[in-house]
Amino acid sequence: MIEFQGLTIRMNANILIDNFSFSITPRMRVGLVGKNGTGKTTLFNTILGRHEPDKGEIHIPKSAVIAEVAQEIHNTELSAFEYILSGDAELVELREAEVSALAQNDANQIAHIYARIEEIDGYRADSRAYQLLDGLGFKVDDYHKPVKDFSGGWRMRLNIGKALMCRSDILLLDEPTNHLDFETVVWVENWLKQYPGILIVISHDRDFLDNICTQIIHLYQQKATVYSGNYTAFLRLKAEKLAHQQAQFEKNEKTRAHLQKFIDRFSAKATKAKQAQSRVKALEKLEDIAPVVAENEFSFQFQKPERVPDPLIRLDHVSFSYDQNHFILKEINFTITPETRVGILGRNGEGKSTLIKLIAGENIPTSGTIIASEHLKVGYFSQHQVEYLTLSESPIWHLTQLDPQITTQDARNFLGSFGFHGDKVLEAIAPFSGGEKARLALALIVYQKPNLLLLDEPTNHLDIDMREAIAIALQSFSGAVLMVSHDASLLELCCDQFLLVAHQSLKEFKGDLEDYRQYLIEQNRATSRAEKSAPIAEKKPQHHLDREERKKLQTELRRLTKEIEQAEKKLEKLTIKIEEIEQVLGDPASYETLSPEEILAFDQDKNALEAESAAVEEAWLNAAEEREMITEKLEN
Repeated sequence: MIEFQGLTIRMNANILIDNFSFSITPRMRVGLVGKNGTGKTTLFNTILGRHEPDKGEIHIPKSAVIAEVAQEIHNTELSAFEYILSGDAELVELREAEVSALAQNDANQIAHIYARIEEIDGYRADSRAYQLLDGLGFKVDDYHKPVKDFSGGWRMRLNIGKALMCRSDILLLDEPTNHLDFETVVWVENWLKQYPGILIVISHDRDFLDNICTQIIHLYQQKATVYSGNYTAFLRLKAEKLAHQQAQFEKNEKTRAHLQKFIDRFSAKATKAKQAQSRVKALEKLEDIAPVVAENEFSFQFQKPERVPDPLIRLDHVSFSYDQNHFILKEINFTITPETRVGILGRNGEGKSTLIKLIAGENIPTSGTIIASEHLKVGYFSQHQVEYLTLSESPIWHLTQLDPQITTQDARNFLGSFGFHGDKVLEAIAPFSGGEKARLALALIVYQKPNLLLLDEPTNHLDIDMREAIAIALQSFSGAVLMVSHDASLLELCCDQFLLVAHQSLKEFKGDLEDYRQYLIEQNRATSRAEKSAPIAEKKPQHHLDREERKKLQTELRRLTKEIEQAEKKLEKLTIKIEEIEQVLGDPASYETLSPEEILAFDQDKNALEAESAAVEEAWLNAAEEREMITEKLEN
C-alpha cells in the first residue's frame, strides 16, 4: 500500500501539491493527469525517494519492490532478451549463484537455489521474457540482437519490457504509449489489467487511461483530487464539480457586491453604523471560491485550402521494396478524394509509415505508378518532424520563413493559438520540450493550408489538451486525412474508415476500433497457441525426460491445476456479482429510487468487475494451455 498523509510538494518556491492525503492499495490502477508543470513527474520522484516532500509523509512498506521505466539505456552488450530478463534482478542473481554452486559442487546450495527459483516461478522466466518481446512488437530475429543496435524508440520498448518483467509491488509508468503503435498499446493494456500490484501511470492518451484506470488523480491549482472510475468518468464528475463551483462563485459574487454596496452607502452614517459593521463581518466570513478558468489554452483551426481537387492522388498497382527481394507493400491500389478520412491500422513493421512516405513522395515506388493532382498540397507530419526544425531559431523566425510578408502581430496571434505567448515566440527552440517542438511543427503545417494531411503519430509528446484541440480542428478541415496513430480517441473522432496494412497488402478493415482490439487479442491467442504447441511436435521423437525434469513438470502441473480451479471459482463469483448489478441497472424502477451518483457507482462497479473477469478468464486460458502442454510432455 502507498499512503499519502498531508503531502505537500514544492519545486523551488512553487507549491505543486498541497496537503494531499490518500491511500492506494494493490490492484488499483491510478491515472495521474494534469497540465504540464503541475507536478506529475515530481510526485513520481517523491514516491521513488528522489524528491523530499516539503511537508507530510509517504508510507510505503520497506519490502515493496518499485519498478519504473528508465528514460534511457546506457551502452550494453546484452541482447534484447537478456536485457528484458534482467528486469527480474533476483532471478539473474540466482542464476549467477547457480553457476558458482555447480562449479563448487555444493549440493546444499544448489538445492536451496533451485527451491527459490521454483518459488519465484523462475523456470517460466525465459518464456515470460519472450512473451514480452513478442507483445512489444519485436520480431524473432531481434530477440538476440544487441541492445546497442536498436534505435531510441525500440530502446524505450525494451525499457518498458524490463519494467514489466520485474516482479514488482508498485509499477510507475510515465508516458508508456509514446513510442508504441496502436497494436502494441492494446497488448500492454491487456497485460496491465492483470497486474496484481499498484499501478500509477502518467499518460496523455485518453483511451489508454479509459481502458486501464480504476481511479484518476487530477493535479490542478496545487490540489490533487481523486476521482473514482476511468478518465471519461473523471471528465463527467469534474464537469459537474466545476459547474457547481462556478454557480457558487457567481452566487457569492452577487452577495459580496450587495454587502459591499450597503457598507459603502451606510458605514459613514451613525444611524446605520451597527448594521454596516454586521455586513462587514458577513463579508469577511463569505467563503472565498475561485472562478472556473478554462484549462485548454489551445484553440486553432485548419485554414481552408485554396483548392481541393478530386481525386487528390491515386496509387495504381504500387509495390515497394528497399532491396528488390523483400517487398513491404505489393500491388497497392488506393485513391484519395477530398472526403477521405482514413485511419491506417497494422502491426509494427507491416508498412504503415512506408505507405505514408510513398504518398508524401519521400519514397519512390519499386513498381506501379502514383498519379497526383497538380493542385495537391500535402501537409506531412512524420514521427521525426521536429528534427526538421532549426534549434537555434525562434517560433516566429520559422513562421517568417514560410511567409516573409506576415506582420509580427499576425504571427503572434497565430502562434498564440498553439500555446506560444509573450517572449516565448522570440526564444530559440533548442531548450523547448518535446511537446512544444511538436506543437510548433504542427503549427507550421497548418499555416501552409494543405488539402491532404498525412499524420504519422502526430500526438507523440502532446498533452491531452493539445490532442483535443487537434481533434476539434480536424472536424472542420475541408481536405483529406490519412492518419497513423496509437491514440484511439483521435482515430475514432477523426476517421470514418480504417484500412489494414498486413502481409504486403492494403485492405479495408470492416469494423470499429473495438472490433480491431478483439481481432488483435484473438490473433495474439492464436500465435501463443501455435508457439506453445510447436516445440512439442519437434521434441516428441527425440527428447526423453529425465527424472529431475519429470519431477519439475509434475510440480508445475499441480500448481497449474490449482490455479485453474481457483480461477474457475473466481469467475463464478464474478459472474454472480455482474448479474446482480445488471438486474439493478436493467430495472426501470432503479432510476426512480436511486440517485444519478448511485447509478454511476453501479455502472463503474460493473465495468471494474467485467475487466477483472476478463483478466481472470485470460489467466485461466493460459494456465489451461500450459497444463495441456505439460501433460502432453509427460505422456511422451
